[in-house]
Amino acid sequence: MLGRDIIVIGTSAGGLKALGTILGALPPNLDATLFIVRHLAADQPSILPQILADVGSLPVSHPTDGEAIQTGHIYVAPPDYHLLVNQGSMRVVRGPQENRFRPAIDALFRSAARAYGARAVGVVLTGYLDDGTVGLQAIKQRGGVAIVQDPNEAEYPSMAKSALRYVKVDHCLPLAEISDRLVQLSHTPTAEAEIHPMSDALDIEAKIAEQQMNTQELLEHVEAIGTRTTYTCPECNGSIWQIGQDELLRFRCHIGHSFTANVFLAEQTQNVENALWTAVRVMEEKVTFSRQMAEQMKNYNLQKATAKYEEHAKQLDAEVALIRGIILDGFATKRAVAAVEEEQPEAL
Repeated sequence: MLGRDIIVIGTSAGGLKALGTILGALPPNLDATLFIVRHLAADQPSILPQILADVGSLPVSHPTDGEAIQTGHIYVAPPDYHLLVNQGSMRVVRGPQENRFRPAIDALFRSAARAYGARAVGVVLTGYLDDGTVGLQAIKQRGGVAIVQDPNEAEYPSMAKSALRYVKVDHCLPLAEISDRLVQLSHTPTAEAEIHPMSDALDIEAKIAEQQMNTQELLEHVEAIGTRTTYTCPECNGSIWQIGQDELLRFRCHIGHSFTANVFLAEQTQNVENALWTAVRVMEEKVTFSRQMAEQMKNYNLQKATAKYEEHAKQLDAEVALIRGIILDGFATKRAVAAVEEEQPEAL
């Protein structure tokens, strides 16, 4: 029987130190393969494999699309690409962002659950927001093991707390104990696959990340696993569906963009602010043009027209001030409705 030898790790803010602690304690003869997603800036090169190789004894690299999986190797998702796991090989694709991220932790975890079932071990470390929670749910659904860093020691505990809130986690451990547990699990026989069959929803969402379906297939598949809402996707403005009836509210559009509730609300807020700033810009242009027209009427000695254009500019200016007030102090652009944390991806 095979052990739990497909280890997927997700982290974000504070993740470099956490990864160093775990990888630095792994033995050089580890009979498992590790796949890592750390949220990275899309427009900067990554030296994360070099850094992680320096702290541990296992080889580390950014994989290429279609590359074969090697035991005893660590694969790190490259910037702006999802890292997905198939049977015996990997996909590296620029699929739709999930929770505003590419690479996304959920996409990696979900693919590992689909391909390897109970052999998959998911590890969620320090980070903002809740990427990784849905992926851990998929791993548990397939009989895999869920490990979460103890949020009391996590530099940024949001991801760990979310996982503990919505997933029946097997182990909540300090960083110093995670490596030994991974080694132990790599030698622990897995349950029969039939005990934890794959759901249609898991299979569909994993396929969506790979983007190998045509338009009709994407739409039909999202319809099959979700309920159409009256909302629109904040990324592409397309129709969006609520996925499942899980306690963790989430949405997906037929393009493939995916959001948990907090991220969806944050995206809506950003779109409202963008729209209001656009209104300010257009109205300020109209103010300027009205004043230009007033000056032109004045040159023609048309006093009534001059006064009307000047009054028009004055009233527009007052309305611009109202919109600025909404942006600066209104509820429409309020970010932290219920202590929602936001994240800027880091470059490494």
